[in-house]
Amino acid sequence: MEKYKLLSEIKEILTRNKLSLSSAESCTGGLISSYLTDIDGASQFIFQNFVTYSNEAKERFLGVLHETLENYGAVSEQTAKEMSKGLLKYSDCSIATTGILGPTGGSKEKPIGLVFISLGYKDKIKVIKYISPKKQRFEIKKDIVETALFELLNFLKAEV
Repeated sequence: MEKYKLLSEIKEILTRNKLSLSSAESCTGGLISSYLTDIDGASQFIFQNFVTYSNEAKERFLGVLHETLENYGAVSEQTAKEMSKGLLKYSDCSIATTGILGPTGGSKEKPIGLVFISLGYKDKIKVIKYISPKKQRFEIKKDIVETALFELLNFLKAEV
């Protein structure tokens, strides 16, 4: 889906329903936030966005449990879920990402390009595991962001 059409649809659902959105990004480093602010009127629905690259930031700002990070790692379904849940303290809806962009840091269990995308609204949290087919770090990041926003749109259509 074309970027501005996607963003316009997200904006329309959120503003029509008077909902706010917050994001927490680890591997995407603020690119979701950047995309969301590429559309006029983003201030009508964006409340608070975080780049929580470190485990300490995930704990401090999002309430991710230290035990979750120790037991499952920063790149895990459990951490993504807690990131999204923590964002719901700030806004009505949430989007969070945690993953591995490479070129180092991957493993057989957690390959380069792996991301967990977490989406939240009220008491519903959905976590999507995605592995980008792209090879270069920035291409992986861009692919993850576009996938995450597409998933957010589908989530909002289903839940709001």
